[in-house]
Amino acid sequence: MARRSLEIASSLDSAAEIDEAAMVAARAFYTDPFFIHLAPPALLRARGMAIYMRTMLRHLGPKGLIMNARHQGHIVGVGAWVAPDGYPYPAGQQVRQLVGTAHAFLPRPQMMPDGMRYMRAIEKVHPKGPLWYLAVLAADPEFQRSGVGAALVEPILERCDTEGIDAYLETQKEDNLAYYRRFGFEVVDRLRPVSDGPPLWTMRRTSHG
Repeated sequence: MARRSLEIASSLDSAAEIDEAAMVAARAFYTDPFFIHLAPPALLRARGMAIYMRTMLRHLGPKGLIMNARHQGHIVGVGAWVAPDGYPYPAGQQVRQLVGTAHAFLPRPQMMPDGMRYMRAIEKVHPKGPLWYLAVLAADPEFQRSGVGAALVEPILERCDTEGIDAYLETQKEDNLAYYRRFGFEVVDRLRPVSDGPPLWTMRRTSHG
């Protein structure tokens, strides 16, 4: 798909904009293997994803940076970054994220143990030291493969190179590995926190500074 004209911003200025970005992310991650595993029923997953993504975007902590792409005034992509030394999130943000996650999938409480195993696995392997952490990258399904992701990633990677700081992310989709390699990310780990759940890959990009 050809690139469409996009406007790129580095913040969301209102609760309404956060809600709009959360819906974009929810649509993008609706077919993600991790969320299908946690919430197989389609309606539950649709409801839960919107709440979960809204919680994530609202509580990235003081070093959160939400890049967003707009087309004709509408948000069509979101890249949620955490600046160096912003992860782990402050304790208050962690509590709010946990409460929001529990609320998102309250109708299916059995998902919580699996979700917590994934969270603990992610925290255990997260590198120490300064990093730019890509917590969420999502493009509305209608705008995927049109340059939205690159527009949200490349400005921060240029900053990584200027500052001499690496970037880091996790992904639950094997198809995404080749995509992120285009930007210089390489696989660090393949995790399987739940035996019957999907794997999780961690990726790191060494700065070119």
